[in-house]
Amino acid sequence: MSHLTEKQRNVVRITYWTTLGDLENLRTALAKGLDQGLTVNEIKEVLVHIYAYAGFPRALNGINTFLTLINDRQAQGIHDEVGRFATPLSISDKNAYGSQMRDKLTGPRPTAAYAKFVPVIDDFLKEHLFADLFARDTISHADRELVTISVLAALGNVVGQLKTHMTITYHLGIGKEALADFQAIVENFDKDKGVAVATILTEIE
Repeated sequence: MSHLTEKQRNVVRITYWTTLGDLENLRTALAKGLDQGLTVNEIKEVLVHIYAYAGFPRALNGINTFLTLINDRQAQGIHDEVGRFATPLSISDKNAYGSQMRDKLTGPRPTAAYAKFVPVIDDFLKEHLFADLFARDTISHADRELVTISVLAALGNVVGQLKTHMTITYHLGIGKEALADFQAIVENFDKDKGVAVATILTEIE
């Protein structure tokens, strides 16, 4: 992959404005995303994934904004493509599945200090984030990570997590040119946050 596709650029914009709670800019980004090929279910999946990093309030406000937009477009005679639904999965051991998924994305690592200090948060990460969410195939793992880094860039002051997830994104096939596109979008919205992303980008390998 070289540059971000238009669909991916719209994912970044939708995620960024959802995270900040800027619903006016979000509505514009959602409409542009639909007009440029994102399906209704792909956008729903993006908004669901956002909650794991930005919290339920931002994600729910994003979902409500999207619902209003869809209703308004339908009233105007615009019928957007619904798209595919996630494949139902039966996971008997979410903890084991999530642990394997995390290792696949990040590589095997020693147990983190936070996980030793508060083990239950690590269980939630494995069983919910890396099992319940990553098992859903409406969007790819690479695009899920694109959502993640967009949230983290919008939040700011999470350099360690942003670097980790930008590295994962890179290893999932979103290359340096595409990450430079991501950086440019962020910098267009907020210069300081864009500079922070640019600094991390020089360290990705």
